Amino acid sequence: MANKSIYRRRTKIVATVGPACSDKAVLSRLIKAGVNVFRLNFSYAVYDNLERVIRDVRDLNRQLGAHTALLGDLQGPKIRVGEIQNNGITLRKGDKILFTTVPCMGDAQHIYLNYKEFPLDVEEGDLVLLDDGKIKLEVLRSNRLDEVELVTVYGGLLTSKKGVNLPNTKVSLPSLTEKDQRDLNFILDHDLDWVALSFVRSPNDVKELRKRIQDRGKDTHIISKIEKPAAVAEIDAIIAESDGIMVARGDLGVEYPIEKLPLIQKSIVKKCLNQCKPVIIATQMMESMITQFMPTRAEANDVANAVLDGADALMLSGETSVGQHPVQVIEYMSRIIETVEQEVEGIYYREHAESADSEQSLSDSLCYLAGRAAKYVRAHGIVGLTRSGYTAYQVASYRPLCSVFIFTPNPRLLTRISLIWGVRAFFYDKQSGTNQTIDEVLSFLKNHKYIRKGDVVVNTGAMPVGSDGRANFLKISRIG
Repeated sequence: MANKSIYRRRTKIVATVGPACSDKAVLSRLIKAGVNVFRLNFSYAVYDNLERVIRDVRDLNRQLGAHTALLGDLQGPKIRVGEIQNNGITLRKGDKILFTTVPCMGDAQHIYLNYKEFPLDVEEGDLVLLDDGKIKLEVLRSNRLDEVELVTVYGGLLTSKKGVNLPNTKVSLPSLTEKDQRDLNFILDHDLDWVALSFVRSPNDVKELRKRIQDRGKDTHIISKIEKPAAVAEIDAIIAESDGIMVARGDLGVEYPIEKLPLIQKSIVKKCLNQCKPVIIATQMMESMITQFMPTRAEANDVANAVLDGADALMLSGETSVGQHPVQVIEYMSRIIETVEQEVEGIYYREHAESADSEQSLSDSLCYLAGRAAKYVRAHGIVGLTRSGYTAYQVASYRPLCSVFIFTPNPRLLTRISLIWGVRAFFYDKQSGTNQTIDEVLSFLKNHKYIRKGDVVVNTGAMPVGSDGRANFLKISRIG
């Protein structure tokens, strides 16, 4: 590995905020340990608490000189059973039970489901999975109005408010519930960097969210969460419509045959790299650390494999939100990532097809050539100048071995691209000529010890600085 002495971790870490880490002092320790993005889970949203976290993270960014991003994760149309009496019921194989869309207290005969269209959407033989797939039922009949009779295939204890998955059913629920719309307004009002859309089924779901964001005059970027077979079937179009992708292995692993999940993950990461879109791997990455002080060997391998696949970021959920060791989780994940990145050169300099779009093909070619030039001249850094962030996405998708430094006059971009693999962002808004701008940004990097005398650097991006154009120049410099 070249230039190990100034190596910095490329793969980013997303940490979910919750009771275990919402205190400002703990948030500070998490940022120092390596968190790049904080996820705010709107399934459990208390706006007053979230406002305090947002305020604290931004304050810590100023204090620590960090650019930690904020990701708002919408709950989506989550289907759940209602309240069940006596601390739950035990379903045994062969037991029959009615699901009703009329609110009621559940018992061994009938259970309420918060999905009004359920009797219309299901067909005989459809599977219904409860409590993360622990219980499996099969549809026997529907009255097409408010009741569905099911038979238990695999039983177990069913308690109140458990989640429901419908792997065979074409769900007619809207992609944004009323709660999601309220939460989206909160996210836009507070200018979070990213919004994650849950249970995406088609690119139209993303288009609908995009329109709502644009109608508010905002530019919040969209992460599409891949959790359903329907999304896997349309993955190329969904990636194209999205600003980023999250492989949410929880619900996806319930609704898809679990033996296919590793290959789906690898395929989606590859497709995202090809389309120059960031991709997050999520769910159960270090789940044992909710209670244990170190990860299992299998979890260490899972983290390492996601890095080898080329993921932009790895996400922690319960490990940081409710776990007993939130800071240690970040430290262990960082150590695993750094070991893989420093010892496996095969993860660098990825090849993928360039865009054939005539409007951006020249710019894309320059970003590709920046990565190739960095390889052949053994560069210690690629320095990009951009307002939109396009150069950062493009250059990072080729996974250069050297660091990627992005200078931008757009303050919003400083935190947003903290999610992108290998990228570090800096503010620069001077209206200088190309050569003077390059001299100034390289002097900044040298003075702050990101690069050293004698290092070779590849410069690319859009000039003049502050323009909305794509990358239009490429220059190779040796630091004097």
